[in-house]
Amino acid sequence: MPEQELADVLAKELNGEVLFDRFSRGRYATDASIYQMMPQGVAVPRDFNDIRICLQAASEHGATIVARGGGTSQCGQTVNSGLVIDYSKYLNRVISLDVDNRRCVVEPGIVLDELNRYLKPYGLWFPVDVSTASRATIGGMAANNSCGQRSVYYGTMRDNVCAIDAIMADGSRFHFAEQLQNLPPAQQKLVDQLQQLGKREKDEIEKRFPTVQRRVGGYNLDALVNKDAPINLAHVLVGSEGTLALSKQIELKLSPLPVNKVLGVCHFPTFYQAMDAAQHLSCLEPRAIELVDSTMISLARDIDIYQASVERFVRGEPAALLIVEFAHDERNENLRSLQQLSECMSDLGFNWSGQGRQWGGVVEAVDPQLQSAIAEVRTAGLNIMMSMKTEGKPVSFVEDCAVELKDLAEYTRELTEVFHRHGTEGTWYAHASVGCLHVRPVLNLKLEKDAQTMRSIAEQALDLVLKYKGSHSGEHGDGLSRSEFHEKMFGTQMVESFKELKALFDPAGLLNPGKIVNAPAMNDRSLFRYQPEYKVNNLTHKLDWSAWTGAGGGLQGAVEMCNNNGACRKLKGGVMCPSYRATRNERDTTRGRANSLRLAMSGQIGEGALASDDMQKTMKYCVSCKGCKRECPTGVDMAKMKIEVLAARAELHGYTLTDKLVGNLPLYAPSAARMPALANLRNKLPWLARILERTTGFSADRQLPAFRSDWFRTGGSTGSGSRAVVLLADTFNTWFEPENLHDAVTVLNAMDYRVHLVQSPKGKKLCCGRTWLSAGMVEKARASALTMQQSLLPFVQRGIKVVGLEPSCLLTLRDEHLSLLPGDDALMIAEHAKLFEEFVSDHIEDDSHRLKFQPRDNGKALRRKILLHGHCHQKASGVMSSVEKTLALLPNTDISVIDSSCCGMAGAFGYMADTLDVSKSMAELDVLPAVRDADSDTLIVADGTSCRHQIESLSDRNAIHVARVIAGSLKSAI
Repeated sequence: MPEQELADVLAKELNGEVLFDRFSRGRYATDASIYQMMPQGVAVPRDFNDIRICLQAASEHGATIVARGGGTSQCGQTVNSGLVIDYSKYLNRVISLDVDNRRCVVEPGIVLDELNRYLKPYGLWFPVDVSTASRATIGGMAANNSCGQRSVYYGTMRDNVCAIDAIMADGSRFHFAEQLQNLPPAQQKLVDQLQQLGKREKDEIEKRFPTVQRRVGGYNLDALVNKDAPINLAHVLVGSEGTLALSKQIELKLSPLPVNKVLGVCHFPTFYQAMDAAQHLSCLEPRAIELVDSTMISLARDIDIYQASVERFVRGEPAALLIVEFAHDERNENLRSLQQLSECMSDLGFNWSGQGRQWGGVVEAVDPQLQSAIAEVRTAGLNIMMSMKTEGKPVSFVEDCAVELKDLAEYTRELTEVFHRHGTEGTWYAHASVGCLHVRPVLNLKLEKDAQTMRSIAEQALDLVLKYKGSHSGEHGDGLSRSEFHEKMFGTQMVESFKELKALFDPAGLLNPGKIVNAPAMNDRSLFRYQPEYKVNNLTHKLDWSAWTGAGGGLQGAVEMCNNNGACRKLKGGVMCPSYRATRNERDTTRGRANSLRLAMSGQIGEGALASDDMQKTMKYCVSCKGCKRECPTGVDMAKMKIEVLAARAELHGYTLTDKLVGNLPLYAPSAARMPALANLRNKLPWLARILERTTGFSADRQLPAFRSDWFRTGGSTGSGSRAVVLLADTFNTWFEPENLHDAVTVLNAMDYRVHLVQSPKGKKLCCGRTWLSAGMVEKARASALTMQQSLLPFVQRGIKVVGLEPSCLLTLRDEHLSLLPGDDALMIAEHAKLFEEFVSDHIEDDSHRLKFQPRDNGKALRRKILLHGHCHQKASGVMSSVEKTLALLPNTDISVIDSSCCGMAGAFGYMADTLDVSKSMAELDVLPAVRDADSDTLIVADGTSCRHQIESLSDRNAIHVARVIAGSLKSAI
């Protein structure tokens, strides 16, 4: 069988990884487009010799090659049925940097944000600033001729690529650049053929190629025509979508990093007026003009991570915004440009006191933090649009047509009429400065009629583009969406020249066939992610998924929310996805898991895949950080989905001893605490830990949390305050760190609260069910949640808040309990549930916290330094600011927050022998370096039990809960 033979050859000869299993192939079958093509296999090369081996093996075994970076293509460029080569894991170095001449040479797999972080200390950046910068690779950007929001100033990839060192289809190397001399005969022959092709087609190029800047469709045959600059053959490869050659190294032109910038957010009462205004605002020579329409504003207001930001820069209910950026070196010049922008808007007839079509104006954003918030919302625009929970989604296929600015308003008006004739609406955003607007009509491509509608809209949109002498592909390339329309766009003669060019480079058709030339129909449903036979049968589900559609009570729809945008592949900032940051494996991204789930539920990767060993491996490194719930633009909650997978597997295979030890902790903890010497014995006897590792899975190299005989007692109340609060004594602090709960009581009493220490009706400890959920024991978790609900309801019905210390436990009341026990009671408790620091910070505004603190060191006002690490669930729930506000109560205190993802402990994850190495790798990304760099007198604060244990285990420092910090600083209570 050729596929197996190919896999065997690669496994024998490659230094890198060879992935031919069903799950791996499925994870690489899609990109961020509507398409899906199951590859024969995947190679992850460690060096460029591996790539030559792949080319030779594929050629000998009748396979084709598709190169892949971040897999974020919108048009299906990076899906194909052959061998996928993933550049992103290993081939991602900066080879050289020439600061004086502003040049660098990089490997294709380097991510744009990573490159710019490297360049920043030198005052440089690579300015093709695509919205997917956190995961887009330079190789993919060159293959696509990416543009970015500031292309009106900096140009496209073609304008910023100096040279490409390429690997040809036959495995030979060719350095494509401006000056090519002393070439071997075979290479000189190719150069001569290319030059002849350019000369021959010069007139046709002049006649058929659009003159708009945003023309990225077809091959760059115009690069073979000598106009104002010397011919650079590297520009022929730019935009070729991996169909001509594979990149080895890419030389880039760099730009000085902007030192100042300001934004003006222009509000418009109608969409048409915004589009008409773009040509006038562009006369002010801004760096960028970005569109945000009312649909995007509305969707962003419904997404937790963007809500607060939107309210800061959106006034009223505009139909559209144009975000105008100025970035002159001098601040005063930027401020003058903002003033001119306001004057221009006024001249166009818009003012804040106006009515109807005269309403509008400029919201100025001079503050860098506000600018960052605006940029975050704007760059996430594509994915915000995809956050609709209905089966119909905004679909990418005509989204980046480009026209001249003078025609933009009429083009968008006519295209909107096309949408209306087909019974749909379009969502609009992006680059008004260059007449390239991303528009996605809402369609359900599971339906044949909508697939036909898509084609009809595409054809009519192309007619409009031709009418206005624009480009049908202005940023996102050709791929499977647009390649078939090249003949209508460029004419038969030019398409034949495209085929001739392809044949010169790749006569055997080895490289990414079906893209740019010889393409299938764009609405060939056999190539869709949702093919005609796509079906998900009824699924057993344990949690409430009713907010979505489809089988499994909506679980299907929740999984299908993943549009493969790849935001989970970011390597810095936020939380998501910590396991990917440690392993760099596509399997360990949120989208990798979501793709596996979708394919398993629909039967595309075999019978019983949902509960299979491969699915268990897919979920193994998911630490349930919940970063994806907040940071994924489409809200894919993989932590919640993992619970369903664990439960499905347990129904088939039962629970392991490890599952039982982790899940049932709340049941046996009381007994263990009564005989702590025995319970903690394995921590003191290394030989015993080694023996138990084989049966329990807990690593002998880790000390487990120690049970305490002085555990925290509950029942009754404490304090004589005039106000009442419930303190939720979670399992971890109760049995392992009771001092945290005692100090919380001290603080709450000092705030004039009587603290209720609630038990179950039977006098048992309350538990949120977190440990059972982590083991897939959903019914036990549900029963525990119900007991907690019954115990807390009498208090919350009287308006009494429930305060907890452990983020993973308290926040379960605001998250998983709503899925375990959907209804008004759970909602009421969720609304009253507060983390300790939230509760304290809520009292700061009205000065009712009543806390007084003693100065340090005999009255001397010495400054205290605090280094704060946030628990993943604190970040995912957007409550980290409460910790900072609470710590800011302390006098003479400097607070630094570690910009970290997961610490790597993540409940039991960091204690297990088979996940220990990944746990340590997560910690080494951000948390441990920051802790080690901290001065010895710096206080390390971490509210998560797991976080504190990870820091203690892997460093020589201890971290403490914020409640202990506050309690230790108290002087008296009024």
